[in-house]
Amino acid sequence: MTAGTEGYKNFIPQFIKSSQSLDFDVVCKDFIPFLPTKPSRILDIGSGAGQNAAALAEKGFTVTAVEPIPEFLSASIEAFKCQSVNWLNGSLPDMACLVSDREQFDFVLINGVWHHINNIEREAAVIRLSALIKPGGRCAISLRNGPPGMGSRVFPTDAQFASDQFEKHGFECIFQIKNQSSILPNKENVIWSRIVLQKHL
Repeated sequence: MTAGTEGYKNFIPQFIKSSQSLDFDVVCKDFIPFLPTKPSRILDIGSGAGQNAAALAEKGFTVTAVEPIPEFLSASIEAFKCQSVNWLNGSLPDMACLVSDREQFDFVLINGVWHHINNIEREAAVIRLSALIKPGGRCAISLRNGPPGMGSRVFPTDAQFASDQFEKHGFECIFQIKNQSSILPNKENVIWSRIVLQKHL
């Protein structure tokens, strides 16, 4: 089992149904102003049931989606087979499915994932991301705090701490918003923050 995926195997149909009903323009509205110009390459890490990657492909971007849970990956491919997305099996922090010296991206989306890895894994992930993101490229991350949901392995997140981790490896935080309520029902105790990091030229 990949670290961070614990618990999801018990809720596969529920997760797929609830995730694929979400609208990218609502869930990721804070990130939309930071999307690159087209044509550009976007990496969706922890792509889940695939709805965000498919939405980005529909907007005209070249999209690679990486997801560690095979059932979610299969559901993504089936549901969004009309969209041109490169679907890969992999996970943070190593992202072994990508070769950094050949594959670099203009924008990386990490939505609803960062709370599933601990601070040591996050540090390794930042180092890996610094190799995968082009100079001037951006990384958008949603940070969750609250009781576990379908995924049972959760760690506290902090927007400033995350920004500091990235800044040590050549990034600048260009957007930060805190204390956002969940858009999902029955999640009153879940609070989100969102940050966008830009890699120095």
